[in-house]
Amino acid sequence: MVIVQQEVAYLPMSCDYRVMVGPKYTIGLNETKLGIVAPKWFQDTMVAVIGQRKAEVSLTTGKMYTTDEALQVGLIDESLPDADSALKKGTQFLNNFQRISPWAFKMTKDISRQPTVQWLIDNKQKDLDFVLKFMQSPDVQKSLGLYLQSLKK
Repeated sequence: MVIVQQEVAYLPMSCDYRVMVGPKYTIGLNETKLGIVAPKWFQDTMVAVIGQRKAEVSLTTGKMYTTDEALQVGLIDESLPDADSALKKGTQFLNNFQRISPWAFKMTKDISRQPTVQWLIDNKQKDLDFVLKFMQSPDVQKSLGLYLQSLKK
């Protein structure tokens, strides 16, 4: 379980239960707005969470979802007003697993996430090389520099 009070969706998309606290936050993968590309495994994870078409639009536009929008598309499971409520709800969710076989839970997750994990295993070096080359390119470095400057304002 993760309580979302941030803009980055990488960690929450990998969790079993996602709660976003408060209406003032946004969540998503805004890489394209920064002039960069989300790695394939980020993209695959987003597809698994919100579906192909919504993920494609989200990724190509750098869409940042409000709490209500994130709930509607399935990027989060629940919206709650404060962290205490979120912790309570998350604990209730986790308690459901006391009645589930750990082996069945693990195998179900392994099977459902197998294609993405296998792609990472098979392409680890290729993915690393792509990300390093891409992130070091002058255009990406310039774009990231401009973004960092905008954050200072």
